[in-house]
Amino acid sequence: MTRPSRPHSTAFTVALALLALLGVPHPATAQDERTVTLEEAIELALRHSPQIAQATGAMSNAESAERTAWGAFLPSLSLSTRTSLSSSTRFNSETNTVVTSPSSQSYNAGLSSSIDLFTGGRRGAQLEQARAQTAAAEVAFVQQRFAVMLAAKRAVFDVLQADELIRIAEARVQRAREGVEAATRRMEVGSGTRSDVLRAGLELTNAQQSLLQARSQRRTAAFALGRLVGESGPVGARLTEPLQPRPLAYSREELLQLVLEQAPSVRSAVAAQRAADASVRSARAQYLPTLSASASYNLVNQEVDFRTANKSWSIGAGISYPIFNRFQREDAVARANVQADIARVQLEDAKRQARAEFERVMAGLELAEQQIALAEEAVQAAEEDLRMQEERYRLGVATIIDRVTSQLNLVQAEVDRIAARYAYQLARAELEALVGRSL
Repeated sequence: MTRPSRPHSTAFTVALALLALLGVPHPATAQDERTVTLEEAIELALRHSPQIAQATGAMSNAESAERTAWGAFLPSLSLSTRTSLSSSTRFNSETNTVVTSPSSQSYNAGLSSSIDLFTGGRRGAQLEQARAQTAAAEVAFVQQRFAVMLAAKRAVFDVLQADELIRIAEARVQRAREGVEAATRRMEVGSGTRSDVLRAGLELTNAQQSLLQARSQRRTAAFALGRLVGESGPVGARLTEPLQPRPLAYSREELLQLVLEQAPSVRSAVAAQRAADASVRSARAQYLPTLSASASYNLVNQEVDFRTANKSWSIGAGISYPIFNRFQREDAVARANVQADIARVQLEDAKRQARAEFERVMAGLELAEQQIALAEEAVQAAEEDLRMQEERYRLGVATIIDRVTSQLNLVQAEVDRIAARYAYQLARAELEALVGRSL
């Protein structure tokens, strides 16, 4: 007797609907979306960074201030010229008339110069302070440069990681669809249940949700990268070589020494202390007299002919010393000493902070490197386990729960591997920013 065909159950209808409706297509990537390499992203980010522009301006201002401090050792020189036309009227009481004198013209020219011969060390202290501020500005520029490079690397890695997560999510959706089809076929032949189809459909739904989230994260990351590289739209990323762990150029001890001596944050604190100490010396110079000299040469004539002009010249020297200036010197010295004490404390704290940051970054780098190896093993094990569970499910030995669990384990293992790879790259970038040089 021929067995009558079984009508589609409600679960089977749900499965077909999931396959037809939940297959949300990948949003079309803009054909003109620009893609950049890691090196291109760094170069463009440095070119378009407001922070770099600000640091460059601060460095230019510091260099100008240092040039001004040098100029204090040189004499000032000024040239002046003047012409005038004048007349006057007066009342003559003897004749009871108003007398108007004829107009007269005068022309004069002068050259003057002055210089401070001795300022009690004030100019030298101000020059040292300006040099320290220039050094601090240069270090701040380097520090900001590596900060922008770190931000660019982070943005590129975010886009690349999002691309890989989309690939994993798409593979999960494909496996989930295959699971729904397999569960449906088994239910049709009587070796499966409605529960199997529903559970497979639920996994397909969850996979589609993960895919949508991954695409949303990728869009956000692409626009963030676009902002850094000077684009108003999304920007993709591509690799020119695999991102694999590679040996550092220095040992751990050498890196620690570099951090404590050459880290931009430490060098900036050292320059700030130098500037503060110079400020103290400059303030104390007010207790010493100032010796200055001046000279001038002038020509005066009633015609525009200085060959017949009256000539005069002068040379002078003087000493000035404020005996009492209402405690302004004392206030300046006290304030400078306070800033010097703060700068010394900040320098010690900068070294401790650099040491702590170094240990944090190195720990993250070493952990990520170890996690990469473990994640590779986990992915291989998860792939083999899924292959076995799919075969067992096909033979009717395993349940749909076993198959879905293996699928989820593989997804998690792949996600962990991606996270470990990019955690390593970010930790390495943070280490380079901390040291202030490429490694």
